[in-house]
Order: sequence, then structure tokens, then C-alpha cells
Amino acid sequence: MPWKVSDVVSERMRFIFRLLEGERMTDLCAEYGISRKTGYKLRERYRELGPQGVFDVSRRPLRMPRQTSEAVRQLVIEARQSHRTWGPRKLHVWLSERHPELRLPSKTTIGLILAREGLVVLRKRRPRVAPYASRLRSADAPNVVWCADYKGQFRLGNGQYCFPLTVTDRFSRYLLACEGFEAINGGTARAVFEQLFAAYGLPSAIRTDNGAPFASRGLFGLSRLSAWWLKLGIIPERIEPAHPQQNGQHERMHRTLKAETTRPAAANLLQQQERFDAWVHGFNHERPHEALDQRRPAQVYSASQRSIREVRGQLDYPLHDEARTVDSCGHVRVLRGRRHVPVFLSSALAGERVGLREQNDGSWLISYAAIDLGRYDPVERKFVPADRPRTTDGGPDLSPMSPV
Repeated sequence: MPWKVSDVVSERMRFIFRLLEGERMTDLCAEYGISRKTGYKLRERYRELGPQGVFDVSRRPLRMPRQTSEAVRQLVIEARQSHRTWGPRKLHVWLSERHPELRLPSKTTIGLILAREGLVVLRKRRPRVAPYASRLRSADAPNVVWCADYKGQFRLGNGQYCFPLTVTDRFSRYLLACEGFEAINGGTARAVFEQLFAAYGLPSAIRTDNGAPFASRGLFGLSRLSAWWLKLGIIPERIEPAHPQQNGQHERMHRTLKAETTRPAAANLLQQQERFDAWVHGFNHERPHEALDQRRPAQVYSASQRSIREVRGQLDYPLHDEARTVDSCGHVRVLRGRRHVPVFLSSALAGERVGLREQNDGSWLISYAAIDLGRYDPVERKFVPADRPRTTDGGPDLSPMSPV
């Protein structure tokens, strides 16, 4: 090495002192392991600056012709202040569209400008979580998978709690709904989905967590809401409990929603909903999205061709021996001998029609919509749920624990 790393300045001073005492430049350079060019340069700096000459000099150029101008820097800062959660990539796209005449700095430079101004909050890097091996669809087109969840409740200015229900299209990131409610309720959630189905058509699947009103602790986790989805031909997908990363992009949207609409919260629910509506429009039509090659979700999303009007009415089971309606307590009557006996299925299926088909061994296969729920054994007088509620059309099952 040219200099001892422990104390470079001291080594340089010793070199100069020995040189001034008359030792040869060639011998000293060979001993210290430096070139004669470096030795002569160090001697000249010592003659000009004295002891200060042995210290390192800044290599920063005196002039920086390509340095970002103050006007552009202020433009970047103002854009960030208007969009507090946007990063350098989104700001670069947004500024390029509004100021095409300007030569904007790179995305990296924009990030450095924001960092110098204290406009970037550094977050601790979280360890990556291995993907969960479940049969969750990969969305390769709009309306293949919708994602739904309740963002964590927060308190409004009047002290009332707000529970926002959000629904997005997984492929396009299009935010279909963001509705604030006073509480989590299956009836109000169904009303929101009825409006969405009427406006955008039906998706193939809806991905949620295992909480109410999307799931229950009953048969296969079915709730009244998810049972209704099955009736419409929509498969409920459920992530593994305590693994929100399986619905990660929806959760990421929630973080931006919280930062831009709830800090601080509005005075009441009506004013908060106005904020939600304005934010949804900006999210869908103005905010560039990196996963969409900086396009907006509205440029990618298109409504489904499946209409809710086509699937209204009672379920039909042409391949089954008979169809029966589940009573208000969740029981269905199954033939045993010459009489019918009540078999409990789930209160989530109350009022719905299920199909019954007699098997070769005398048991009865019970199906709802496109899935087989299980078998009733008249000898044992017991209903045995299926290991997994396989769909009758060969599609994926409902269990989040199924292998890929």
C-alpha cells in the first residue's frame, strides 16, 4: 500500500522531513511504496501550503455546469409537497408531462433533492417473507381477481370511528370502491358489492382475509357474503391467517390512503367520504404506477363481460337428484329411509338452495353452487364435510392451505 492506513498524514510528514534532511527522492519513494510523481507532487504542495499541504484536498470541481438549477429544484420540492407520498419516479413522470420544455434531473437526483430537504422519511428495511404456497390465482387480465379489505379503523374529528371498505382490481390496481362506514357489517358490504357488480360486472374471484364479513368459523369459512359470491359464480379466495403479504399490493394502497386522507381525519363521516372520493379519482386517473410502466390504473382497467343480470334467480342443479332450500337455522332436509331428517350445514347458507345426489354407497353428496360441501351418511346419521370444498368445474378449491 502507498501509505500506512493507520495515520496517512503522519507518514507524509515523515516523508517530507526526511526529504528536507537531504535523503534521496528515489530511495524514499521506494521505501514508502509510492511513485516518484507522487513524491514530487507532495513536496510541491508542502512548499506552497506548508503543513496543510500534506492533507487531502477536495476533488469536487470548481464549476458544475450540469448542476440542477434552483428553479427546477424548487419545482421538485413543490411537487413533492403537493403529493406527499409520491416518490422520485412518479414525480419525474408527473413533472415531465406538465413541463415538457424543461430538462429535468434524473430520478436519482430528484431523490437526492428530496433527501436534502428532509422530505424523505427513511424506513427500516423489512426482511423478505417467503411466498405462501397456496392456490391463489395470478391475475393476468382485469377482473380475474378483485381484492377486498377493511382498512384499519380510525377516529374522525367528532370522535366517531370510520371503517373504510376498499375493493381493487389486482391486475390493473384500479380502485373500484372506497366507502367509509360506522362499523363492519355484512349487509352494508353486500350493498357496496351489488353496486360494483352492476357497474363493472363480475370478477372470477375475490381475495380477502379471514375476518368478518368475508369469512366465518363455520363450514369452510363461508359467510353470508362469500356464499352470495359463490351463488354468482365468484370464487372466494382467502389468504393465510396473519399473512397480509399475500394481499400485499392492496395493503400497500391502504398505506397511501391512510397517509393522504386521514392525517388529520375529517370532522365527520360525510366530509371524510368526500376526501375518499377525491383521492380515488386521483389514484385511478392521475397517479402513475410503477408496476403498470408508469401508466394510470384507469388506462389499464376495463369492465367485465360477465353481467350480474345473467345470474340472478335461484340456483339450479341439473346433475343432482333434487334441490332443497336451507332453512333459517342452517339445516337442510335429507332423505333417510322413508322420511327426511334435518342436517346442519351452515347458517351462512340460510335461504339458499343446495343440490343433493345419492351415491352408490347410499350416502348423499351435498353441493352448493359450484362446490361439493360433503356427504351425509344415513347409517351413521352424520354429515362429513369434504376435505376441501372442490369446485365441480375443476377450478381451485377454497382452502387457503391447498398446495399450488
